[in-house]
Amino acid sequence: MKANSEHIDRLITGCRKGDRKCQFELYQQYSKAMYNTALRIVNDEFEAEDVMQEAFINCYSKIESYKGEVAFGAWLKKIVINKSLTSLKKIKKKGEVQLKDMEYKLTNVSDEEQGVAEDELNDKVSMIKYAIGSLKESYRLALQLSLFEGYDNEEIAEIMQITNENCRTTISRAKVKLREALQHTAFAQ
Repeated sequence: MKANSEHIDRLITGCRKGDRKCQFELYQQYSKAMYNTALRIVNDEFEAEDVMQEAFINCYSKIESYKGEVAFGAWLKKIVINKSLTSLKKIKKKGEVQLKDMEYKLTNVSDEEQGVAEDELNDKVSMIKYAIGSLKESYRLALQLSLFEGYDNEEIAEIMQITNENCRTTISRAKVKLREALQHTAFAQ
């Protein structure tokens, strides 16, 4: 773990010097995770790609402000989340908000789970993702930041620019609405 941290530190140092090779390697290291984060928030593959690209450009131009107080991945993820939220606001302003049934691929599925079991698991994951996607934006965002991104309530409140109490209430209500949405699907057995 320490070797990886030292490698990232060397890449960051190279990026601060404008080394394109280091920038590309840092991009390769983090792009997939940052794309997935953006996709979970904006719910559109093309928009997620744009958000991720803009976030990396922003990262490289502001890399001097990275002080190492948090892990680099967490710092970069915060940029991606902020860019994603900005993108959502622009889309909402244009009136282009659409719910889409996104396809999500499972990773780390063992050979034994292939076939029918994999199809059932894919269906359940798809239904859960769809149910989350069908929630109103504030509920969806709060759940995604909490459940998928691992932020605590205080961090979510800061990101969403709401009070800690409002954050707890939003997450609680979002979970209730998610349960209700899942009860209305074939997933509820």
